[in-house]
Amino acid sequence: MPQADLAAALGKSQGWVSKMERGHIELDRVGLLNLIASELHVHPNDLIGRPYNSSPGENGWQVTASSILRELRRYDLTPVFDGTPRSSGDLWQEMTRLHRLRDAAANVAILRVLPDLLREARALAEVATGHEREEAYAVYAVACKFAHTAAHALGHPELIAMAAERAVWSARLSGDPVMPSLADWMRVWDMWATADWSDSLTLSDKALTGIQDDYDRGDLPALRMWGSLQLRAAVAAARANRTSEAEDRIGYAQDAAYRVSNYQGPPVYDRHSVTFSTGNVQIHAISVALEAGDQIKALAINRRTSPEVVADLPSSRQSHHHMDLARAWLWDGNRDKALVELETAERIAPQLVRNHPIARSTLRSIVYAERAATREKLRRMSDRFHLDG
Repeated sequence: MPQADLAAALGKSQGWVSKMERGHIELDRVGLLNLIASELHVHPNDLIGRPYNSSPGENGWQVTASSILRELRRYDLTPVFDGTPRSSGDLWQEMTRLHRLRDAAANVAILRVLPDLLREARALAEVATGHEREEAYAVYAVACKFAHTAAHALGHPELIAMAAERAVWSARLSGDPVMPSLADWMRVWDMWATADWSDSLTLSDKALTGIQDDYDRGDLPALRMWGSLQLRAAVAAARANRTSEAEDRIGYAQDAAYRVSNYQGPPVYDRHSVTFSTGNVQIHAISVALEAGDQIKALAINRRTSPEVVADLPSSRQSHHHMDLARAWLWDGNRDKALVELETAERIAPQLVRNHPIARSTLRSIVYAERAATREKLRRMSDRFHLDG
């Protein structure tokens, strides 16, 4: 596509596009990256060379991803499983382990668990009946969700797409009224890759409608899922430049978080693994402000956010929060604070941060700015010394 056409589609100048192509402008907003990829009819990963090349040992997860894809492709065939599958209760215990790995952002470790777990859940669905069969499909659906999250973090678009497809299939067979909304929550995320903001908002509202009655009754899984869907919709609205709607969605999520924190019933395990909380709403509010290009607002929200609330979040969410703060400080002209936040994010979840395009873009911007500043200092000193050349 000619630079002039791309510039017109993006609402930018041709000079901006030229600088971007030469690497002088970093694509440090996911929404912008996705929009450019959509206009060029490529996947965002193709623009940034993701998955990133590293050592053979660090790239070994792609072999495991192939094993997961094999299991997902043969979803409607008789599973190849020796022996008797464990009960759904035992498989849910395995999901608890995956939940802990997800919270720690141990995405490669998650992938290693999934081929056998998917195979066994499918085998249980083949031999079980009634509620036990439905629970087998529920386990399969949430296992797909873990595959989906890990694939996003590591940059594997084929696994992302197939995990979402199989989650939709198994959610419908699970007998769980919230599970189809979880599958739609995954699909909303995937629509961002092609900058389909309007469709992602429409799908969010469809999923919200599906659990609205349970939400109104105060069902805890529905409260968590409803709030999580509103947060995802808020990000989509911000990227679509629908700032007012994004803020409204954050407000709806805050209402849901209040209801979750004041829930009076018996404890209910977060089987859908959405980890929705007041702290999650706060860090999304910061992310939404950044997607709107307003680092001043993002930093103001952060000042009002209790550190204890952030500390209670899982490592995966904390690291995203500090990556966002790094961007905010960089845009605000404070490279030192940006680097501190980026180092904090890396310390909390090194695997996640080193594979995240925004973290890498932010670091490149800091490095380039430091080099430019150093060059300018040397030029001035050379002038004072009247050095030749």
